[in-house]
Amino acid sequence: MYIIGAKDIVEKMLPVVDNFERGLAQAPEGDSFADGMKMIYKQLITTLDELGVKPIEAVGKEFDPNFHNAVMQVESEEYDSGVVAQELQKGYMYKDSVVRHSMVAVVS
Repeated sequence: MYIIGAKDIVEKMLPVVDNFERGLAQAPEGDSFADGMKMIYKQLITTLDELGVKPIEAVGKEFDPNFHNAVMQVESEEYDSGVVAQELQKGYMYKDSVVRHSMVAVVS
């Protein structure tokens, strides 16, 4: 029961992590406010990691429907067919369980 409840909480926190990443990607370098937000983001990610929440590796990995959700196919000179070329949304695991699949583009 604990794992199911914790997984549900983690799932609800992931959009907050996504929005942090989007905001920080647009933040100017050297901005003191942005630097403070980066420290808060790092603390959040460290805490999630300590609780057993880990991002799913995607780019450059063989497509695996257990971990990845393919939403498009792309051409690539860098990767072979069936390999994830782009991660559109980061996926996460809680302990040994997928909380959210990675949304990916796979080489056709």
